[in-house]
Amino acid sequence: MTPFDLIHRLAWSDLPPQVQHRAELCLLDLIGIAAGGRQTRLSAIIHDHAVQVFGGASPMLFDGRTASPPGVALAAGMTIDSLDGHDGYNPAKGHIGCPLLPALLALAPEDLPGTGFLTAMVMGYEFGARVAEAQHATVADYHTSGSWGAVAAAAAGARLLRLDIETTRQALGIAEYHGPRSQMMRCIDHPTMVKDGSGWGAMAGVSAALLARDGFTGAPALTVEQAPQFWQEIGSRWRILDQYFKPYPVCRWAQAPVEGVLALARAHALTADQVERIEVATFHEAVRLATARPRSTEEAQYSTCFPCAVALVRGGIGPADITGEALNDAEVLRLSTGMRMTEDARANAAFPGTRLARVTLILKDGRQLQGGWSTPRWDADDPPDEAALRAKFHAIADPILGTARAGAIEAAIHDLPETGFAPLRGLLAQPISRATVSVRSA
Repeated sequence: MTPFDLIHRLAWSDLPPQVQHRAELCLLDLIGIAAGGRQTRLSAIIHDHAVQVFGGASPMLFDGRTASPPGVALAAGMTIDSLDGHDGYNPAKGHIGCPLLPALLALAPEDLPGTGFLTAMVMGYEFGARVAEAQHATVADYHTSGSWGAVAAAAAGARLLRLDIETTRQALGIAEYHGPRSQMMRCIDHPTMVKDGSGWGAMAGVSAALLARDGFTGAPALTVEQAPQFWQEIGSRWRILDQYFKPYPVCRWAQAPVEGVLALARAHALTADQVERIEVATFHEAVRLATARPRSTEEAQYSTCFPCAVALVRGGIGPADITGEALNDAEVLRLSTGMRMTEDARANAAFPGTRLARVTLILKDGRQLQGGWSTPRWDADDPPDEAALRAKFHAIADPILGTARAGAIEAAIHDLPETGFAPLRGLLAQPISRATVSVRSA
């Protein structure tokens, strides 16, 4: 199967049952994160921007207003990205679902069969994984998910718009050329609302598909047409099963240290007030997440010190722990600003396939407690069970959407193969509240 066969010929019946089921869970997880992200100032700003600059008739996610398909994709992608709890793919050093789902929501017709929506989603994960691997292997700089995510979004658009093969080539080429080659480590060093570039990538990919449909040219996409070694095993190894999920809404690089802190606290029945200092040995990129006193949720999410301190003080990390007044918690800041991080050769060698960290707790009584090497929870080789993912969805979505609406969305996702896309689309288009529709009223 060629990349173009994958885009246009993949069918629901081609997918093993475990792949079909994983598509449902990935969709549920992404929508839960989107609901949480819709509470951020970033999301409010970008939704107002989409209405003002990208006018159109397509419904926006959790808003009640409309924009053009590129505007819908931009706002949804940035909203999911605004709460860093979405799934990811280790070899990509990033996230496929975040730029992919917005493209699907922007271009899927209301009468699309539910199996058609889910098949397009699986296709996008398979396509996005391979184009990400190809780009990382052939380009020296480390670009955000939006760069290769633009090509995956264009592939989704080509499928939904039923472009022919040659027009699809042009769409992928436009997306690769105009996708945001944003430098990931710049945002790691200076965390702001630009984040992982996924919203801009979704917008670029949707625009590319629409431009190609109208005759605009842009082929070839080098990651697709000149990197054949990354396009093997299509239809035999399913990359959607290789995604990790996040138990905490912070950067994946910080989650191995968080697990190390929690493991030591549990093993020794420790409370935060017994700990003088946290020390972490980990890989270079995690050490670069160095913001110890965050002033915004973006800085808190792109930090290693702050999440580790939150986890020790509160026993875990939820959306409320990384925003607002929680950023000023004196005990969390004591541990965050006092934390010491060092780069470790073993952890560097394991990255990006594995994220390793080793935690030492220096206690106030003089003892030093060192843990073993820890990895993030819910990695691809040890995924969460279905109940855990559904509990995560409700923990984030219920306080924002209400239990009834969150439950209705969960049911609509589960029933997609029988009911089609329209019921879910209607639920996702409804605003959350007047306060979340406009940044000026937030």
